[in-house]
Amino acid sequence: MFKKSDYFILLAVVISFFTSAYLWFVIQDREQSIFTALWVPSIFCFGIYFKLSALLNRKK
Repeated sequence: MFKKSDYFILLAVVISFFTSAYLWFVIQDREQSIFTALWVPSIFCFGIYFKLSALLNRKK
């Protein structure tokens, strides 16, 4: 069901999430943490876009 590209998208999301948590709790840099946390939904959106475009191209 999952392709290798799906795992890379999920890996990027996990790295972004943990980087944000590290910045928030360890470094105590709130602004950078919030900025990094905003990457998570953006990466998911790009992943969904590429997945849908691949599905639509496959059906043609």
